[in-house]
Amino acid sequence: MEIEIVTLSRQGGRSYNEDVHGHWHDERYVACLVADGAGGHGGGDVAAATARSSMLGGFSTAPGLDEFTLRTLVEQANRDVVARQAEGGKLAGMRSTVVFAAIDLESQALAWVHSGDSRAYLFRGGAIVARTTDHSLVQQMVAGGMLDEEGARLHPQRNMLLSALGSIEEAPDIAVSDRMRLVAGDVLLLCSDGVWEPLGDECLVDTLHAARTPSQWTELLDTQIKAHAKPGHDNYTALTLWVMPDENDDDATRLMPAVEEVTMPAPIDEPAAAPDKP
Repeated sequence: MEIEIVTLSRQGGRSYNEDVHGHWHDERYVACLVADGAGGHGGGDVAAATARSSMLGGFSTAPGLDEFTLRTLVEQANRDVVARQAEGGKLAGMRSTVVFAAIDLESQALAWVHSGDSRAYLFRGGAIVARTTDHSLVQQMVAGGMLDEEGARLHPQRNMLLSALGSIEEAPDIAVSDRMRLVAGDVLLLCSDGVWEPLGDECLVDTLHAARTPSQWTELLDTQIKAHAKPGHDNYTALTLWVMPDENDDDATRLMPAVEEVTMPAPIDEPAAAPDKP
């Protein structure tokens, strides 16, 4: 399975960038992350960078796609951010969202974990087939039937989070996906709210249809965010991972101009034991 990763991170209309991204891999596993810090210069960026080093470092030591492994990574990252808060000053009130995806190249499987409103999307056949659910006030309103997704994206309280790393008194909300099958032609997007908020899911799909390479897509995302975002808009960060189709594979999933029906990726069972590495 051949993959290609392209990243984009801009400060937007702010005076500094509190978003971070990162990825790690060995012969079998790939891990990717986007974190969106909050708390001001010298705070939010430190919280996000702390989450990145904690989670990628922890995963590289003991990689896996099971729920316990992914949940434990976020729990440890939260403790690490809280430990840095104890240094006081600008760091005392810092927080960070996080979205983290892990891929097992051997079993061709994907799983993700997140806390906050940074998102993971899985595209198949040019359509969204899986997406994280934000830990936010407006997402609760959507769940309660008071808002639709478009209304939530434009709501004045859209930035009010219900969970983020840096929580001392209460543990952060952590959502872990099922293992999903990954196939040739799939596209994974991890992004901060500075990407999905000004664009919406429809624009993400449209720009993906218009691109034929990861670099083209990130360039289109950058252009569209600059065109649609309001003055003083948030930092924005995207990490795109494409599972490159085999040129000789007629059955590989490819982007199409239109998709009438897309089946959600079925969860796959965790293998009883991972095979030994050669």
